[in-house]
Amino acid sequence: MEAVRHHFPVLPLTPETTYIVNAESFEKMKDEAILINTSRGALVDTAALIEAVKNRKIGGVGLDVYEEEDDYFFEDRSNDILADEALVRLMSFPNVLITSHQAFFTKEAMQAIARTTLDNLQRFERGDFLLNEICYQCEDKGSCEREKSHINCF
Repeated sequence: MEAVRHHFPVLPLTPETTYIVNAESFEKMKDEAILINTSRGALVDTAALIEAVKNRKIGGVGLDVYEEEDDYFFEDRSNDILADEALVRLMSFPNVLITSHQAFFTKEAMQAIARTTLDNLQRFERGDFLLNEICYQCEDKGSCEREKSHINCF
């Protein structure tokens, strides 16, 4: 069997990317395709994914993210009855693996996060331009005049 790999880069969740992987996408995939999502939960239309798995269009799924993960992923819910029927249905498939948003949790990733955070704090303290600042005043990050001029938003 020839493996064909298509992947999206890590995408931000925006109105344009919400459900970018949907029923139409699944229909275009080869039978028994394997879907891995470690980016953002709402990039994948969960209802369409469930149908694709049920119909054996998708051969396997690995999800490290889920669109309603805040309600379930960051606390121990092992003694709770899950009210999210889509999540429960996904978990019932033997060919679906769901982890609790842990793909980033490596030694290297945690060191990079710590370095970036400390660098941001030092730059802020010195009044330098913050390379990782998210401009809260601009709709389109690429058109931010403050960013182009290396002026912080706050």
